[in-house]
Amino acid sequence: MYATQALTHLVPLAADELDKNKVTPGVLGFIVFAALAVGVWALMKSMNRHMGRVNFEEEPAPAEPASEPVAGSAKRK
Repeated sequence: MYATQALTHLVPLAADELDKNKVTPGVLGFIVFAALAVGVWALMKSMNRHMGRVNFEEEPAPAEPASEPVAGSAKRK
């Protein structure tokens, strides 16, 4: 919190040198982006390893129901 307050107090002093059209994220932005990319890569690698361990066998399809009508379900006219 104190670092941000100090920077907000120093920015007006550098207003003559600060070009708002040339402001970039800088090294800190690159480090944060790289850390996020490495984190996502590690999560994807871990997910692939865990999904490879899953042993899923599909159950056979249930038998087809009989085509004969049941005693109480006949249509009435």
